[in-house]
Order: sequence, then C-alpha cells, then structure tokens
Amino acid sequence: MNLRNVSLALAAGYVAFVLAGCSGKPSSDAASSSTTMPSTSGLTVAAVSLYDSGPRAFETPVNQALVEQGEGLFKTKGCSACHAFGQKLTGPDLAGVTHRRTTPWIEHQILHPEIMTKTDPISHGLFATFALQMPNQGLTPEEAKAVIEHFKHKDQELNQK
Repeated sequence: MNLRNVSLALAAGYVAFVLAGCSGKPSSDAASSSTTMPSTSGLTVAAVSLYDSGPRAFETPVNQALVEQGEGLFKTKGCSACHAFGQKLTGPDLAGVTHRRTTPWIEHQILHPEIMTKTDPISHGLFATFALQMPNQGLTPEEAKAVIEHFKHKDQELNQK
C-alpha cells in the first residue's frame, strides 16, 4: 500500500467516525483533547476536538455577576442529578473541568450534547465511558455562559483548599 492509499484510508476512517459517531472505540483517556481512533486500514487516526484547542476556561476571569445564575441553573435544570464537584455520579466529575476544557467546548457540550456525542471525540469518549447521553436542557447561550462561570467559580474554590 503506498503513502497516498494509507492517507486516504486514514481520512476515510476519520470521516466515518465523525459521521457515524461510532466507528471505533476511543482511547481510555476521555480527558485528553484528542483521541486515537482505529481506521479501516488497521492504523490509527488522531481525532481532535474542533472546540477544545486554545486556552482553558479557567484562564479567563470569573464573571461574578453570572455565578449565582449559573449555580441556580445547575440545580434547577437537574445537572446536579448526574454531576458533582469532587465525585463521579452517573456523569463525569466536574472538579477541574475548566482546567481540562475550553469555554467553547463546555458551551457546545451544554447546548448541543446530542450532536457533540456524535461529532466530538472527547464527548464520544465520555459517552462510551459513562454509557449515558447527556440530555439537552434547552439552555440559551447566555444561560450556558452563566453555568460555565459557576464551573469556573467552583474550580477556584477547590483550588484554594
């Protein structure tokens, strides 16, 4: 097999993964911004999140005016039924999420979890790990930003302990 055929096979494997959302089993490190996916040629394809490159969410100052609103939404929308800070429930532990992820990634995960599970390798890996689809809570982009500010505030609190 020449280099061109290998490249085409790798690209086809990645496209199939993105379109189908299940063309292979992600690596066990769901916290990484890229995962390694098997391709149809038996080689591996690096799958990189479109939303997780750049500064981590914690790197921007917390907007204190939105923290209380975000905390309220976290509770009233039922997020706390699956997520906590410092322990795994039925969903991932959120402690340190703003150190692991960018603001755009977290926002897309909150606003479009059903799409992210199918198209984003990190979200796909989390789905494979927890075997649970995060429900779309119907938040607005402004509400999602408030929830992210709550996450940043919680991470600041945890880092001060």
